[in-house]
Amino acid sequence: MNSKLLGHLACFIAYSIFGINIIVCKDLTSSHLISPMALFCLRSIGAGLLFWLISLFTSGEKVERKDFVKIFFASVLGFFLTQITFLIAIPDITPMDCSIVSAISPILTMFIAAFALKEPITLRKAGGVAISFFGIIFLILNSVSVSDASRQTSLVGILLIIANCLSFSLYLGLFKPLIARYPVVTFMKWIFLFSTLMSLPFAGHEIATINYAALSGTFLSELAYLIICATFVTYFLIPVGQKRIRPTLVSMYSYVQPIIATTISICLGMDTLGWQKVLAALMVFGGVMMVNFSRSAKR
Repeated sequence: MNSKLLGHLACFIAYSIFGINIIVCKDLTSSHLISPMALFCLRSIGAGLLFWLISLFTSGEKVERKDFVKIFFASVLGFFLTQITFLIAIPDITPMDCSIVSAISPILTMFIAAFALKEPITLRKAGGVAISFFGIIFLILNSVSVSDASRQTSLVGILLIIANCLSFSLYLGLFKPLIARYPVVTFMKWIFLFSTLMSLPFAGHEIATINYAALSGTFLSELAYLIICATFVTYFLIPVGQKRIRPTLVSMYSYVQPIIATTISICLGMDTLGWQKVLAALMVFGGVMMVNFSRSAKR
């Protein structure tokens, strides 16, 4: 019970940080001072260095040679594709809409886990998926462009966030046994090493030539939050949750994100709340709840 409680607490804190990160990344990418790929590379390098530094003071387990290929693909799905699609999408979607679309992540995770664990696909599950799908379509049809780019949602932004959810859901559903096999620090130091090697050829020159002294204090503070809190801390906590609770339950903590992101974005004037978004959110969350409370394989 204590182990499960720790898993739930770790996921709650991680997804709360992700909720704030939606606002932070929106501000960072809208400034156009650093490209999305360079931001991703800085995240990989910064968090990777922290994990490798901690590994010097911990008794990590040696990774089996055959598992390096699996860890590489876990890095591709769990960090590279997930974060690149998010950073490219965030300038083209409002924080509220991003949170609404991200709510399909638990559905995707459940069906991926169902494929691996032979969970039954019931009529309630199918109905929940249909309701959430129409909620996303309704949001797409009612998203309009406005003069202020920070309050604009485009079809490309929505599709990229869906790709973001699918990539992370595959990571949660497929790599739980691998994550449970190794200590968090051991697993994550290789995840971030692989992601750094993948991004350096595309962003190395830009990172080396950025005039960091010319960046504002606010920008640097947000960048530090992105690297330390939204990358190092969250990717330390999520495997702690993955080891202790089911993948679908881990993904369900994405419900924390819209509460935080929407509240902050409305307070800062980055978004407005209309009946269309309320209805879309109710459809998406209603479908998700139908899926999550449908019959499990054990029952």
